Amino acid sequence: MTVSPKVTFIIVARDAERHLPAALACLAAQDYPSERLQCLFVDGLSADGTRRLAAEFKAAHPALDFSILDNPGRLLASGWNAALARAQGDVVLRVDAHSEFPPDFVRRHIEARSGGRAITGGPTTTNWEDGGGLIALAENSPFGGGAAAFRRRTEPGFVDTLAHAAYDRAVFAEVGGYDERLARTEDNEIHHRMKRAGHRFWFDPAIRSTRRARATVSGLLRQKYGNGLWIGLTLGVAPGAFGVRHFVPGAFTLALLGALALGPALSWLPLAGLLAAYAAAAAGFAFAAAGPARAPALAGLFFLMHCAYGFGTLAGLAAMPWFKWKTRRYSVPRPVAR
Repeated sequence: MTVSPKVTFIIVARDAERHLPAALACLAAQDYPSERLQCLFVDGLSADGTRRLAAEFKAAHPALDFSILDNPGRLLASGWNAALARAQGDVVLRVDAHSEFPPDFVRRHIEARSGGRAITGGPTTTNWEDGGGLIALAENSPFGGGAAAFRRRTEPGFVDTLAHAAYDRAVFAEVGGYDERLARTEDNEIHHRMKRAGHRFWFDPAIRSTRRARATVSGLLRQKYGNGLWIGLTLGVAPGAFGVRHFVPGAFTLALLGALALGPALSWLPLAGLLAAYAAAAAGFAFAAAGPARAPALAGLFFLMHCAYGFGTLAGLAAMPWFKWKTRRYSVPRPVAR
């Protein structure tokens, strides 16, 4: 009889009481043998009821190996490292605290490991609280936030990155843990190290999960600016961690600023051409996603998203030399022994 691999299931949370009950309920419903699960819940000094909810879940499921750890660094990267230092599983599987996943989630990951695949994952969609509103449409459009292959692909195969992935524990022993200098791009950076070590990311459409997010335009634009900012900063410490698509909004914003600067002195034609080309692309994707009635509003939201991300990237690039210099003596932790 084949013994199922032991899986360390990690949730890192901070002030997540709004969505945590759903994630914990999904964990409790897994059809994978519970005796082969080690569950590590890492709390980043939450100020709400997150830790209480985790403690209540632990008390309600005494048969489940469920531990609550502290994350004084409060960042996702430091939380992942705290969990990795306690991981005992052959496989390490991590999800977000605001995620949901079906009962076969863990089992599907293990089944996908056939053929020696060390990193597995599947489609991860974002469910915004406005349901089918403009923010959800923008984030799920390939022109907006849904360009990554793991969000759109329907056939099994290798992709450049994954969310809610499962990893052989030995992968972390080989490449080290998460870079705790990084507040938002820790996945990009460690996945870059994994690829440099020769590992590939296997996508299986049967491994499904979702993430929930609040839906306000101001919150979305703050998120996009922060994402762009950390793209620029991270470029100084891991220049190969990003693809061309990560820099398109920054290039567009820089071109827009250049055309605006040239307009009064030379000609407004470059600005007009740039905006016309962007408007045509945005209108096409907006019409496909939202139909004629909401296409203009969605195209406008695309523009705001790309500008916020682009300005963030430019700000990050400007601050990157200082960030690189002040963190020059940093070494990535190795929480998993070789």
